[in-house]
This record gives sequence, C-alpha cells and structure tokens, in this order.
Amino acid sequence: MAWENHTLNSNFILLGIFDHSPTHIFLFSLVLGIFTVAFMGNTIMVLLIYLDTQLHTPMYLLLSQLSLMDLMLICTTVPKMTFNYLSGKKSISLAGCGTQIFLYVSLLGAECFLLAAMAYDRYVAICHPLRYSILMSQKICCLMAVSSWVVGSFDGIIVIAVALSFPYCGSREIPHFFCDVPALLTLSCTKTLLFERLMFICCVIMLLFPVAVIIASYVHVIMAIICMGSGEGRRKAFATCSSHLMVVGMYYGAAMFIYMRPVSDRSPTQDKMVSAFYTILTPMLNPLIYSLRNKEVARAFMKVLGKDKSGE
Repeated sequence: MAWENHTLNSNFILLGIFDHSPTHIFLFSLVLGIFTVAFMGNTIMVLLIYLDTQLHTPMYLLLSQLSLMDLMLICTTVPKMTFNYLSGKKSISLAGCGTQIFLYVSLLGAECFLLAAMAYDRYVAICHPLRYSILMSQKICCLMAVSSWVVGSFDGIIVIAVALSFPYCGSREIPHFFCDVPALLTLSCTKTLLFERLMFICCVIMLLFPVAVIIASYVHVIMAIICMGSGEGRRKAFATCSSHLMVVGMYYGAAMFIYMRPVSDRSPTQDKMVSAFYTILTPMLNPLIYSLRNKEVARAFMKVLGKDKSGE
C-alpha cells in the first residue's frame, strides 16, 4: 500500500535540459535539427539495405540493425522532450517513465552486443577472407543480430522490474530530460545500494565484455592490415574498420562514463550533457560515418535516385 501511495498516484516531473532563454531556444532548435538528420539518415540506411539486393550481406545486415536501433533510441527520448518543452508540461506518467527506461536500456544493451558482432565480422572478413562465407553465413549473422536484441531486452526487463520496485517520494522531480535510471534512483525513499551494485555488474557484462571482443578482434585486424602487401587493400581495410572504431569509441566511452560511476559521484549537468551526446548526437553521426565513407552505400543511394551510372 505504501508503494502505491508513493509511486502509482503521482507522475514524475522531467526538469529537462532547456529553458526559454535565447541561447537555449537556439540549442533546442539545434537538437531538433540533429533529430531530423538522425531520423532521416537512419531511415534511409535501413531502406537502402532492405531494397538493394547487393547490400544483402552480413556486414550490411548488421549495419541495418544498428541504424534501426539508433532510430528507435532517438525516438525514445527526443519526441517526449520536445513535447514537454513546447507545451510547457513537464510531467511523465509511471507507465511512460517505465517504457522509456525499458526501451532505452534494451536498445543500449542490444547495440553494445551488435557492435561486438560487427567487430567480429570485420575480423573474419580481413583475417579469414576465404572462410568468410562459412564463419559469417547468413544464418550466423541473423543469430548474432537476434541475440543482440534478446540480450538487450532481457537487460531492460531486469532493470525496469527492479527500478520500479522502489518507492519514490519527495519532489518527484527527475533532473534529466528523460527517465534515466541513475537520475530516477536519487528520488527513491529507500536505499538503492544493492541495485546500484546489480546495475554495475550488468554494465560489466553489457559494456566490458563486448569491448573485450572488439579489442581482441581489432588487434588481429590491425596486425593483418600491417602485413598486407597491397597498398590499396590496406587502405580499403583501414577505411572500413576506422568507421566502426569511430562509432565504438564515441558510444562506449559515453556509456561507461554514465553507468560505471557511483550515484554519489554523479553530476546532473554532466549526466545530461553526456546522455544528450550518445542518445541524440551519436545516432546522427552513425549513418553519416558509414554512408560518407562507404562507396556501396553511396552507389545504392544513387541507384534509388535513378542516377546510378553503372546501369544496374
């Protein structure tokens, strides 16, 4: 009954990230611009890979899943933030908060494992090219993609089940622009140390394990690239891998900064800035990084526009 009185009968208040000063209005407009580019860029990537049969390869299948995850991630936070800012309302229901947490945590976890799968794909393609069709068959690729979604969803279920089991009271003001678990825990009426430790263990599994796979893969990849005799092959391999490493560096660096620190050491301002970076900016950069540095994606785009000179 106490849990119901504290939690079910009230909405939470999202304090947001912007006020109505001229500087913040400009920044809000900038975020809307970034959201539009991210939404269109990731949607185009998913559609191009789906429509162009030449892109129906393991690498591009994984890339389409990354774009889909980024698309869902940015739609989880920005529309609600925009509605609250424009309407002047800052409230979010318990169900809405729980939905945001589940989707957010699930997508972050799924993307962590998907990026590791993409690193393994590059390792096989460069270090074992003759066995690529066996080690990265369509079946194995689909299994990796589905596993990423399943593991991410399982992590989301655990986090949301535990997070919403705490009673929340007081001002009920979340110092963030969306329902993020660390920010929500500061409102709990009870101690959350045990859950913080559980969340740290989840972060070790969801962040450090994929990072270890990525590092191991790219150590072998870099060694293979150095030993390549062809300068053209070396440049092509480096271009492909550098795109992935740029995404990995931005994504994992920000996620570790947010989720692998104790709640007591957190600064709401820092958390909001870093969260905005990898929930708003990174989903925009991913399709730009992959498309601008990838001739196959550019060819598929020109083909859709009817300007493919190859006549395919």
